[in-house]
Amino acid sequence: MARVGVALFFLGLIFAVLALISCLSAEDGQVRGLPRILWVLIILFFPLLGSVAYYFAGRPIKASATPGNWRPGSGFPEATRPKRVLAPDDDPEFLRKIDNKGKQEEDDLLRRWEEDLKKREDDLRKREDTPPTDS
Repeated sequence: MARVGVALFFLGLIFAVLALISCLSAEDGQVRGLPRILWVLIILFFPLLGSVAYYFAGRPIKASATPGNWRPGSGFPEATRPKRVLAPDDDPEFLRKIDNKGKQEEDDLLRRWEEDLKKREDDLRKREDTPPTDS
């Protein structure tokens, strides 16, 4: 008999916690009957009775999500839809800019290497043309 009492106690506690969560997660204007703070106090002071009362008299009535309740145009209005921000790897302008920048950097690097190679070749030719000096 004691096990049944403990089980009923925990079921009532779970029911009260669920009612409290439902009450606190509802928007301010959605809770019916009393202000939300009063429902919270009723659920806290009278857990079983307060929870039952909240579910019958205070809980917001949610519109069912059945296909029959859907109206065309009741979704997200296009005019107020925020602009979609593209990720950098999806933005063609960004990719083109990176591609052009990379090509320019590669061209500059190649030009510097060629100048350096030409300078080294000229230095080697000058060394070969001058006879070694004996000291």
